[in-house]
Amino acid sequence: MAFNDFFAGEIATELLKQLVTISRKSCLCKSSADNLITSIDELLPIINEIKYSGVELSAIRQSQLDRFSETLRGGLELARKVLASGRWNVYKNLQLARKMEKLEKQVSRFVSGPMQAHLLADVHHMRFETMERFDRLEQRLNSMKIGAGGWVEEAVKRMEVEEEASLGIIGGVGLDLGKNKVKKMIIGRDDLSVVGIWGIGGSGKTTLANEICKDNQVRSHFNDRILFLTVSQSPDLQQLRARIWGFLTGNEAMGYTNNLFVPQGMLQCEWGSGPRTLVVLDDVWSLSVLEQLIFRIPTYKTLVVSRFKFPTTVVPEVYKVELLREDESLSLFCHSAFGQTSIPPTANETLVKQIVNECKGLPLALKVIGASLRDQPEMYWASAKKRLLRGEPICESHENKLLERMAISVEYLNKKVKECFLDLGSFPEDKKIPLDVLINMWVEIHDIDEEEAFAILVELADKNLLTLVKDARVGDAYSSFYEICVTQHDVLRDLALHLSNRGDVNERKRLLMPRRDTELPREWERNTDQPFNAQIVSVHTGEMREMDWFRMEFPKAEVLVLNFSSTEYFLPPFIDDMPKLKALIVINYGTTEAILQNFSVFTNLACLRSLWLEKVWVPQLTNPTVLMKNLQKLSMVLCKVNNSFNPSVLDLPLIFPRLSELIIDHCDDLIKLPSSICEVNSLKSLSITNCHRLCELPADLGMLKKLQILRLYACPELKMLPPSIGELIGLKYLDISQCVNLRCLPREIGKLASLEKIDMRECSQVMSPSTRTPLSNLKSLRRVICDDEVSWQWRYLEKAMPDLYVQVVEKWYSLDWLDG
Repeated sequence: MAFNDFFAGEIATELLKQLVTISRKSCLCKSSADNLITSIDELLPIINEIKYSGVELSAIRQSQLDRFSETLRGGLELARKVLASGRWNVYKNLQLARKMEKLEKQVSRFVSGPMQAHLLADVHHMRFETMERFDRLEQRLNSMKIGAGGWVEEAVKRMEVEEEASLGIIGGVGLDLGKNKVKKMIIGRDDLSVVGIWGIGGSGKTTLANEICKDNQVRSHFNDRILFLTVSQSPDLQQLRARIWGFLTGNEAMGYTNNLFVPQGMLQCEWGSGPRTLVVLDDVWSLSVLEQLIFRIPTYKTLVVSRFKFPTTVVPEVYKVELLREDESLSLFCHSAFGQTSIPPTANETLVKQIVNECKGLPLALKVIGASLRDQPEMYWASAKKRLLRGEPICESHENKLLERMAISVEYLNKKVKECFLDLGSFPEDKKIPLDVLINMWVEIHDIDEEEAFAILVELADKNLLTLVKDARVGDAYSSFYEICVTQHDVLRDLALHLSNRGDVNERKRLLMPRRDTELPREWERNTDQPFNAQIVSVHTGEMREMDWFRMEFPKAEVLVLNFSSTEYFLPPFIDDMPKLKALIVINYGTTEAILQNFSVFTNLACLRSLWLEKVWVPQLTNPTVLMKNLQKLSMVLCKVNNSFNPSVLDLPLIFPRLSELIIDHCDDLIKLPSSICEVNSLKSLSITNCHRLCELPADLGMLKKLQILRLYACPELKMLPPSIGELIGLKYLDISQCVNLRCLPREIGKLASLEKIDMRECSQVMSPSTRTPLSNLKSLRRVICDDEVSWQWRYLEKAMPDLYVQVVEKWYSLDWLDG
């Protein structure tokens, strides 16, 4: 994002204020001012979307945006002259009115021109209709129904409603009191640059911080300049410092790519009066980390959220989160357990109150334990009460007490559901887990199909043991499995780790590192003389060299999760000693793609069925080096892949003879697909998404006779589809949405007799095949999703095909999703 979007956004905002004043005071310029207000109001969301997306623009579009920034700057100067001009100077006012009319035309041309389409192509997290995004998931679930009326989409909606209802219950005196006290510290005290929220895990600290950020008075005070960062136990300090410094200086692109210009240490300087800024640091665990993230600059405030109380020299004022009162606790528990805020007549009032009392006013414990007891018989409740009473030894800390209490909600789960919950400890704290990764893992190790995996996912969500979210990550985002991810409260992750790490280290079913470290745990090294019988192994480190690993044997390991943050990474040699490995997940949380070394270990992965690579340089796939005969799913996200697709040495059907699903997402160096991909006869799903440089598809794409899903959305440089697409006799779903330079659909598309759905939203330039093309042969077509500009091209088919539904979508420029 080289475009100086921060200044463009600031200029546009200031210009709007001036224009509103002109509209009220100047008769000659009122019409132009009103029109400019309308145009800039439409433009501001797009400028902000670029600002928060982290997308790197091409040189041509960069220059266009830079020129427009200068136009806005000139407009601001003109507006000031209009306001400064006296009413008596008629000649000068007429000149200024003509200049305002000229400025109005310049801005109008920019807003209504093709630039809007280019911007939308680059902003890959633009949301449309929630129902439509989740409809993509419906293809995988088809007619599956869970619970009282739905599946993942309904589960997400239920969770959103539940969260709002919970806030309504606890948002009385306690939350309002906390909000008012914290607001006074950050708004009413100019002498405080750092303030804090302190409370034990599960007490609602993050909920309070989020409510502060959404508060209209706070947003107005800081002019919406609020940055929310989750620090966690194992933070990437350089990346966090770069994010903060980039936000402060208006160069947010640096916050994702460049640490060279960030001042070292706790910065203190005397800038002039810059814009007010609030940075929220959530889940801070260490004083040394906090000191590295504080920038003591005038008009800049830091809100620290932590379960630890830091010295007053660093955080002078702190609000301690109060636990819920008895009546609030009862209401929240009843809402989770009974779906109402009071004890129903059929329930044992004494028993309910005893269990509520054991939750000790902790919102998270009340919600989780309440949900786990929902619809259970009274004997079940009595047993839970006894377990809660036994789980409170006097010598333990509040944190351990909470874990023991909440373990009750897991102990009563169905065995497979419990195992899936414990698997969540394999992923780093405070990170979104791509749904695709989780489902693939569960399918491979628990002997279930995808439908049952989704059912388990929704059950865990309904019991408040995880959260389903529509992904809105900034900068390093990727839309995996149709923009749905899983998150988990850090206390719930601690619970999964607490339950998984019991017993002898060599006999644990899951061998997990609780947080990122510079080396492998000493406990592992001390026990290398015996094999480790873990089914899941999860490693979380920084850069790893060959000498940093030690030999370990994993005869039963089926899943290996490698979480790291570095620019280079030596793959662990012990992969050779994982003969049963079925799923390998490699995720780099660093700022740039990491170079993988020791890729030769892949030659021995005969049982590997699922491979997920994220933010790495994919090595060259030469035939003798890599041969994965049983691999079925390959996902490459935010990777550098062009070097791996050398057509002179690449024989994809030889390397991946059973590949059924290929995902390439946000790989910005992908220009062409290798022609040998057309010979992978087993391929059923091909997703090339958010690859902004992809310019053409292989001419022989039609050879993929088993292909059912072809997803090409957000590939703006793609100008045409190959005519051979008509030979994809099994194709059921075609997605070309946001392919803004795609001009027309080939005539041969009329041959796709199995095609059920076309998604072509934001493809306003696409022309459907001429009326001479027998589109009526699309016997299976049931749905076309498109923009209003091109809908007429499909309307005439609705009469000939009564089962066809042409759905027109509206362009939506809301930025509400950024609040997540």
